[in-house]
Amino acid sequence: MTKDTRRIHFGLVLAELICIPAFFFEISRALAGNHLSWAYVFEWPFLGIYAIYMWRKMLREERGETAKKQVTGSPIESDNDPELAAWNAYLAKVHEDEKTN
Repeated sequence: MTKDTRRIHFGLVLAELICIPAFFFEISRALAGNHLSWAYVFEWPFLGIYAIYMWRKMLREERGETAKKQVTGSPIESDNDPELAAWNAYLAKVHEDEKTN
């Protein structure tokens, strides 16, 4: 386990140690009649879930895993697209003409 991985795990533990007690504190206040606390009752679990999402994302980045999906058959990635080749040839000719003028 690397130093950065330990920091990522520590960040999650710290975030959850803040979010879980804060949720119970706010729910007790909300049930006691403080209507504003109902907003925090929903906010703290959301922040805890977001911390888990970020934890997973940072661990994947640390390990070098990419979550990008490759689109197959995309005309941009295709080397044998005649229209793309013609467009690139046209652009090369235009830029060549600009250099000579």
